[in-house]
Amino acid sequence: MTERLPTVFVLDDDVSIRDPLQTLLRSVGLNVEFFGSASEFLQKMRPDTLSCLVLDVRLPGKSGLDLQRELTEKNISIPIIFLTAHGDIPMTVRAMKAGAVEFLTKPFRDQDLLDAIQTALERDRSRRERETEIAILRDRLELLTPREREVLPLVVSGLLNKQIAAEIGTTEATIKVHRSQLMKKLCAESLPELVRMTGKMGIIGAYPKIKSDKRN
Repeated sequence: MTERLPTVFVLDDDVSIRDPLQTLLRSVGLNVEFFGSASEFLQKMRPDTLSCLVLDVRLPGKSGLDLQRELTEKNISIPIIFLTAHGDIPMTVRAMKAGAVEFLTKPFRDQDLLDAIQTALERDRSRRERETEIAILRDRLELLTPREREVLPLVVSGLLNKQIAAEIGTTEATIKVHRSQLMKKLCAESLPELVRMTGKMGIIGAYPKIKSDKRN
């Protein structure tokens, strides 16, 4: 199967920029799709491929900044590069704080746009790799028994087997078995690796009051 080319979505109602942009982006091996309004873009089914959005601030109907906010609210992750002929500092700050990759003022240099697109695509690639890794880890997590799930946050807290046993009311030997099994199922070769894995899944260590701890 042929891998899809990275796609640059261009949302700008200025039709005069379409041919030059299409020529520029295709010359560096990028696919490009154009849209004239935010509603048109939202209605289009975006391919599940490496992509970014080149977005004009001023659009008919919904503005570029409004679209940026809506995409965030809908949990649609796509790196955005803003274009504008009428930018100002507050507008730039708002866009960048909301996660924009770059804010370019028209007319812009071709290389500045290409550099921004490269940065955006790298950001999208990193996000996709993280999401794939987390999905794999969560599949492994499903292999754990309920008891192993209970033990896991205690293990990543760095507690000793005897402390975990005291906390959940079982024997140290049983905890050793649970620890060995969960390490095997999660494919973790060390405690630091297990801690990193669980951190990526949003599982934090538990710090209970250990029943066997009688210190005053």
